[in-house]
Amino acid sequence: MYIPELYKNENQKEIQKFLHENGFAILVNQTNGKLWATHIPLVLETAKNGKQYLVGHLSKLNPQGDSFSSNDDVLAIFSGAQTYISSSWYDHENVPTWNYLAVHVYGKVTILNDEQTIDSLIKLVDKYEVISEKPIRVEDLSEKTMREARAIIGFTIEIASIEAKKKLSQNRDAKNYQNIIQELEKTNDHQAIAVASAMKKCPR
Repeated sequence: MYIPELYKNENQKEIQKFLHENGFAILVNQTNGKLWATHIPLVLETAKNGKQYLVGHLSKLNPQGDSFSSNDDVLAIFSGAQTYISSSWYDHENVPTWNYLAVHVYGKVTILNDEQTIDSLIKLVDKYEVISEKPIRVEDLSEKTMREARAIIGFTIEIASIEAKKKLSQNRDAKNYQNIIQELEKTNDHQAIAVASAMKKCPR
């Protein structure tokens, strides 16, 4: 990912928080000789040795899963808030642009066995069921329902490197920066408001 120095985010605590909060990713690799992308949830985990990895699963019908044995290099793309920025909000003539948050994670895939796959499902469901009034647990599902787990391939991605970009109008002066925030907050768009919130937190 092309990241000008001004927009580079190297705050590891902030990046990890971003990955936990924006867990729906695009997993990309070479499959059958062409680029292939799958939209899936991925969970960030830390092993006892301190190494970080992502955990996920694919349908066994998805050709991408078969490709892991011959090509284990993958890229997981995580997107955060994004919105259009009108140059009419500046006090000078300039071009419009787009503000956004994104993280690219590069790593190598390892296929999980059946027991490990179920464990990964438990972690995924527990993470997102925590906000439910009546949370379900994988451990409580019937044997009939759990047969569906046989139709998936579980995997981990050992993280080799992470690139994080935070493009939030850092190239604007204080006056125009505040103007952008104010204009975004006037909208009813949740993405625009989320970008405004991120801009308020962004050190300049």
